[in-house]
Amino acid sequence: MRNFAVWSVVFLTMAGIGFSKEPKQLPKELTFDLGGVKLEMVFIPAGEFIMGSPDSDSAAFPWEKPQHRVRITKPFFMGKYLVTQEQWKSVMGNNPSQFKGLKNPVETVSWDDCQEFLVKLNGKFGTGREEFQLPTEAQWEYACRAGSTTRYYFGNETLGLSEYAWYRGNSGWKTQPVGENKPNAWGLYDTHGNVWEWCSDWYDDRYNAGSPTDDPPGPSRGSDRVSRGGGWSDAALDCRSAFRYGHQPDHRGGNLGFRVARVSVEQTSGRGNTHEEIASGDSGMLGRSGCWTLPSHCSQSGRDSLCCPQSCDNP
Repeated sequence: MRNFAVWSVVFLTMAGIGFSKEPKQLPKELTFDLGGVKLEMVFIPAGEFIMGSPDSDSAAFPWEKPQHRVRITKPFFMGKYLVTQEQWKSVMGNNPSQFKGLKNPVETVSWDDCQEFLVKLNGKFGTGREEFQLPTEAQWEYACRAGSTTRYYFGNETLGLSEYAWYRGNSGWKTQPVGENKPNAWGLYDTHGNVWEWCSDWYDDRYNAGSPTDDPPGPSRGSDRVSRGGGWSDAALDCRSAFRYGHQPDHRGGNLGFRVARVSVEQTSGRGNTHEEIASGDSGMLGRSGCWTLPSHCSQSGRDSLCCPQSCDNP
């Protein structure tokens, strides 16, 4: 079946903002046909927000600080759901997940694996003007917050988290089908919990202190890649909007997946890597695979209270 994109009939006019300098109408949602399997995308407007955690938050870690203003200067589209196992199989022809279920998020995929998925996806739907990417860390937090300034996009208290997220308290210690909990204000599901989500950035626990205001691309180099959102095995506080973590790019685990962003090509300039660099091995690390791998900035004991998230207490 020929692959094609179906543009939603609901349009949102964004005068002066878009993937080009000319005013244009952008669809509120996009749907891509992966061969009988849909990939749904939600419009995320340009804007600004306060990224990170305040000093007043007792649950915050040092690498979530300082809070700083970030401007997302161009709109983009974000996956309405985590990439599912049926979507991955439609593109890649396999299903590496530990917890099988076509509507469950794909997991046990490394950052490098995600790049292969994106190359194939762009081979089908790339236009030369827009392409699929992993979201930057700033795009991810901006989209997750959806205008909120609280620990979670629904508020500060963990009491209501079960209505919005699959985490240690309600997951049954496994992934769950996407889209079964409440979405955020912009229509994104499972940005808290279910599986951690890879971002495009290299991880640096001091990056927030020197981050540029406009469209921060992340560090130019590093050993770990950013993951966000928390997962089915994690404590409630590890699912906060500002919580940051990192894994080596070839790490795979049963609580680690991703969602895609669709951005203008000019938005990808200045990032810390290219597909060619990845393919040629310039990521510069040996990496490890398997569950519960600590990022390299954590102590090897896995019990450093200033570094290791509560999820490190898992077996």
